[in-house]
Amino acid sequence: MFSLVRSLAAVLPIASLMAAIPLGPVQARALFSAMEVDQTKFVIVAAPIGHGERAQLNIYEQRSEARPCFAVLQENPSKVDPLLATFDFTGICNRFIDGNGYSLRLGEKDLGSVYRISVIRERGDNLLVAFPSEPGVGPEMVLARSGGHTQNSDYLLLKPEPGWKLMRRAFGGRSLGHVYLYREVWPATAGVPKPQEEAAPPPVPGLW
Repeated sequence: MFSLVRSLAAVLPIASLMAAIPLGPVQARALFSAMEVDQTKFVIVAAPIGHGERAQLNIYEQRSEARPCFAVLQENPSKVDPLLATFDFTGICNRFIDGNGYSLRLGEKDLGSVYRISVIRERGDNLLVAFPSEPGVGPEMVLARSGGHTQNSDYLLLKPEPGWKLMRRAFGGRSLGHVYLYREVWPATAGVPKPQEEAAPPPVPGLW
């Protein structure tokens, strides 16, 4: 296997080599590392789909100071104005809008192939949740939340839960155009809040 990889590396660029090798959690651990980023240069956003009935994850990065890529409106919940949608943001901003741009990572384990990340609405809140795509991989985890919901098609700021942050994928010490939703260790308690079940009525005397 290692001789095959060396042979491929001699004739293929890095991107082609990565595409040729299955990237399960173990293999990805050997190929990629995670680099720190300036968290203030990023926003994690619940972006509306359609008329706002659903939302999807967007991540925006301010790469240069040429002009603002986004504005955060400090309301309750906080709204994001995606300014990068109004101009050619090449070289100024980055926008990560699907699994090609972001994935999940826990410590040294790249879990992008076994977890999917979705925005769901739960009790008037918007939650960013990591769902396992294979049995036995791990629990469902809440990564971030908006702290509320609006009735309009607003872009809402998702604030990371304790321990979660963004990091950049790297290969051989070189940063790549991909970011991780990252946590150093698995959460002590992980799971999507479930609606409270109604208490069962007390038994009627004499029936039991």
